[in-house]
Amino acid sequence: MLELSEQAATAHPAATVVLVRDGDEGLEVLLVQRNKALAHMGGMWVFPGGRVDAVDRGPQADAYQAALNAAIRETREETGLALAEQQLSYLSHWVTPEGVRRRFDTWFFLAVLDDDQDVIVDGGEIADHRWVRPAVALAELADPAHPFRLMPPTYVSMVELADCCDCGAALARVGAREAPRFAPRMVFVPDGICFLYEGDAGYDSLELEVAGARHRTYMVDGRLEYVREN
Repeated sequence: MLELSEQAATAHPAATVVLVRDGDEGLEVLLVQRNKALAHMGGMWVFPGGRVDAVDRGPQADAYQAALNAAIRETREETGLALAEQQLSYLSHWVTPEGVRRRFDTWFFLAVLDDDQDVIVDGGEIADHRWVRPAVALAELADPAHPFRLMPPTYVSMVELADCCDCGAALARVGAREAPRFAPRMVFVPDGICFLYEGDAGYDSLELEVAGARHRTYMVDGRLEYVREN
């Protein structure tokens, strides 16, 4: 799923929107499926989003404003949903690890869809969509027989929202803390990779068994496990 490279790659600015709504059984998150024919992450389920383009960088736009503009534009292009800037809350920030061929420096935003807009995927880059409760998505990921797959940033975002009973609870959580920054460092393990995040005792040394706090995600045989322990 990760395209590795021995050459250093620039991390391109990008933006992603984690769209949520209140469903009959609680908070639901919108995922879109990339067309299986695409060379990069074909068939993967992701949040709407993409690169920050020149059109997003106006004369008064700093990097954050450009990311907001890109988030709104990409969501409209991929899902047909119109968002306003005031709907977006800064959720997290992810930088693709060094050693990956395609790298992105991505602002993640949380947005509540509280009207009757319908999702309309473009049928090109985006082939399908689903609204899903985070707990359901995590259960599918844990099932070895289930084909559902997520990349670590999407997965960790789902974990953070899994115990939010509704959109109000999600907004309250995001508003009560600074957006965390994830700059993973990779350590290869049998049949997979361990992504170490800042705060993990092994982050600087790349030693997985060093004593201390744990803040990491294991991706082994396509399955994910997020570990955070003090």
